[in-house]
Amino acid sequence: MEDVLVLKDYKTVPDIVHEYGPTLKYGHIPLVIDNGSYQCRVGWSVFDEPHLTFKNLIARPRKDRCKKDAEPPVTPPIQIGNDIVNIEAVRFQLKTQFDKNIVTHFEVQEQVCDYIFSHLGIDNEGSVPHPIVMTEAFVTPNYCRQMMSELLFEAYGVPAVSYGVDSLFSMYKNRIGDSALIVNCGYHTIHIIPVIRGKVIAEHARRINLGGSEIICYLHKLLQLKYPVHVNAITMSRIEEILHEHCTIALDYQEEIRKWANPDYYESNVKRIQLPFVQSTSSSGLTAEQQKERKKEMARRLLEINARKREERLAEDEEQLNQLLAIQDLIEDGDTDEFNEAIKGFDIKNYEDLQKQISNLNMRIEKNKQRIAAAANPEELHETKPSGRFQPPSDPEAFQAWLNDTRAKYREVVQRREARRARRAAMLRRRTAAAAERMRVISRLAAAGDDFGTRDSDWDVYKSISREADSDSEADGERLVELEEALREYEPQQPSNQHHQLHLAIEPFRAAELIFQPSMLGNLEAGLAETMEYVFKHFNSEDQLLLANNVFLTGGCSQFPGLKERLERELLEMRPFQSAHKVNMAKNPSLDAWYGARDFAGSNEFENWCLSKEEYYEMGGEYLKEHHASNRYYKSPAPIIDNTLAPAGDANVVKEEIVVDC
Repeated sequence: MEDVLVLKDYKTVPDIVHEYGPTLKYGHIPLVIDNGSYQCRVGWSVFDEPHLTFKNLIARPRKDRCKKDAEPPVTPPIQIGNDIVNIEAVRFQLKTQFDKNIVTHFEVQEQVCDYIFSHLGIDNEGSVPHPIVMTEAFVTPNYCRQMMSELLFEAYGVPAVSYGVDSLFSMYKNRIGDSALIVNCGYHTIHIIPVIRGKVIAEHARRINLGGSEIICYLHKLLQLKYPVHVNAITMSRIEEILHEHCTIALDYQEEIRKWANPDYYESNVKRIQLPFVQSTSSSGLTAEQQKERKKEMARRLLEINARKREERLAEDEEQLNQLLAIQDLIEDGDTDEFNEAIKGFDIKNYEDLQKQISNLNMRIEKNKQRIAAAANPEELHETKPSGRFQPPSDPEAFQAWLNDTRAKYREVVQRREARRARRAAMLRRRTAAAAERMRVISRLAAAGDDFGTRDSDWDVYKSISREADSDSEADGERLVELEEALREYEPQQPSNQHHQLHLAIEPFRAAELIFQPSMLGNLEAGLAETMEYVFKHFNSEDQLLLANNVFLTGGCSQFPGLKERLERELLEMRPFQSAHKVNMAKNPSLDAWYGARDFAGSNEFENWCLSKEEYYEMGGEYLKEHHASNRYYKSPAPIIDNTLAPAGDANVVKEEIVVDC
């Protein structure tokens, strides 16, 4: 029995309102917010785990037009995070505060902050009396930090705030040293950040505009194109579940494709995902014998339809043959003018073409008569066939082996027929290898003389250049019909649940391969391995060795199985011969950024790295205090005032200085 995986269809559980005890209320405890573009994690610095973990999304459900304004709404006007229980129902009403990994929509961010503070139970009047540690993206623009500081200080009255980069917090949490090449695989972007002797080399860092969201969309399109019947059942939430549980990074992607092209490998390794379906209540009520008789009746009707078509085709051919014979009599009687006039309607150029068409029609009529006679006398046809050719054995194991062998023969004939069709199609096009080979053979035969056809081997040469159907293709066609009839009669009918299954083969590998080959999605940027090699080239050999010996993987998308092994293989290819390299994984790629920020908030020097409200008013909203895990601060340049755009003064206007006595 083959294993079928069932989708769990996870539902979110709404967050509770946590207790805001006196220790928290009066203890000046820092609040740690890991503001990720996929998930937001919030908690107090004195606890080991975050209190809130939710998707950074809000939804505004549409108003029900059937209800009056006075009636209370069934659902809240705005749903945030885990309050969105059925995310697919409001998929098109979802909003986020992020553009890629940068916060730009601060009206949404304000609603998310309201959700955070209310569910933590903070009930102070008009302010949040706790210093805040908040993560931000690497090299966040000053304007975005200014708006975030304005929101926290002006709207919520926080006493102090400190900003840090999530990947740097994760690095220092794992204590892997002060030199590393950080590879942060996020939901929208991948950052490659070199850190040498505790200093972030920001000018040589690089960003790839691709992450988990693009991988999810790509896998979604792949499966919807593969199963167009189940488009509505293949939702983004189910694709996320498939991505988290079944996607893998291939060690060698091309080799993986070659393996999956093998039907035996496919059958033994494919993952079958069961989609939800409703069992049909209407049943035919027929027994197995009655269903078998019904199939035989349908097959008999099909044979009758085919026989009727053959008879009609035979009558048309005989009528056309009589017309061509009448035209032949004209030339024998010497009526050349009438002959030339008659052949115009049949697309015949000369007497030789006429003879050829008459010969072809005679052969076609003879074949149709033989087929009609065979269909009319099925007993004689069965007697001519070898006994037991398609008679299955009675033993169950032998029957299964016979059925597998019949399926293999059927696939072989189908592949031969498809290859023959592809070859004929290639011959019809001018600039193809098949057409070039055909012209080469024809030119060689033309140079050989007029004795072509006198040898038995000439028949193989003729078949190689003929565009028409040959005897081999006709034999394959008859063989295909026989195999189809045997499978139709003896193959067990598939249960209805198998019609609602997804077969995951190369798709999980192909979607995850976007990290290394963004061009598969149409993205012109370099992949992860190429970008890492580009970053290495900016450093001398000593610093390159420091970075290569400590490649640090963090972020949600770094949890793909096989990513570490693939990066080790890529480093082996790009680094000098026999040079050392090492790839380290974060212990918890998704939560280590919050853990690192929590440890930072609990350190003795935390207050020295916080931006107070007084410093905010003095230095401006874009200012931040630098520390080991923060961005570098670069003051924004003063705006350029173009005096040429100022209106010219009137020479007749008298300027007077006015002194106001206060």
